[in-house]
Amino acid sequence: MQILAEAEELPKATNIKTQLVALWIAAASALILLVAFIAFPGFWPPMSPELTADQVASFYRDHTAWIRFSMVTFNLCGIMLLPFFCVVVVQMKRMATQSQVFAYCYLSAVVSGATLFALADIFYAAAAFRPGRDPDLILLLNDLGWMVFIAPVGMIVAQNLMLALAVYHDNGPNPVFPRWVGHLSLLTLFAMVPSACAVVMTNGPLAWDGPVSFWLRNGAFATFTIVMFFVVRAAIHRQAIEEGVAR
Repeated sequence: MQILAEAEELPKATNIKTQLVALWIAAASALILLVAFIAFPGFWPPMSPELTADQVASFYRDHTAWIRFSMVTFNLCGIMLLPFFCVVVVQMKRMATQSQVFAYCYLSAVVSGATLFALADIFYAAAAFRPGRDPDLILLLNDLGWMVFIAPVGMIVAQNLMLALAVYHDNGPNPVFPRWVGHLSLLTLFAMVPSACAVVMTNGPLAWDGPVSFWLRNGAFATFTIVMFFVVRAAIHRQAIEEGVAR
């Protein structure tokens, strides 16, 4: 009987360990991404949509090495945030809801967002690939990079909405996430929405370099992700206790 009990506990312990491994892989990747974010000269300050083709081409010629470094790093490590969001999905599936549709919709939104992030990196990298090409072509690639990076927030809106709905529907005796996580998800969602206007604005707070579309959007996403890291880690610890693989 003891052998059978130990055999049942082994998959549970493995599940907890794999979630923690995925969580810390994502945390390490996030630190590397922060370095790439700081290293990209186009973010300090954010490039203006009103720059001329010659000004944009000159920027890419003057900062080719740093732009390439940032984009290569983003491409290598950006996808490594997915393990974190997958752990969120695993925890969402533990919620006391009648359907796991919120978890699967959340995962679909996360994958869509990761794809768009990769596309933005490619456009920036393509602009720096041949910095001596026609300035108008570099301007076009730069526009595509910024628009794809800032404006498509629909998947993040859906992602946060699904998480909030899942939290609010988790009416079990021991909710996986505290209810305030749902409130925070909605606040983050509303902070993201205005950035959709970056595809039509060339100046002001809603342009891609504006305080709302750039700083509020990215700051809200980063803050939410950091908070959720600790929330998810606590949820994994509670799961380990409930399943008898930790004290």
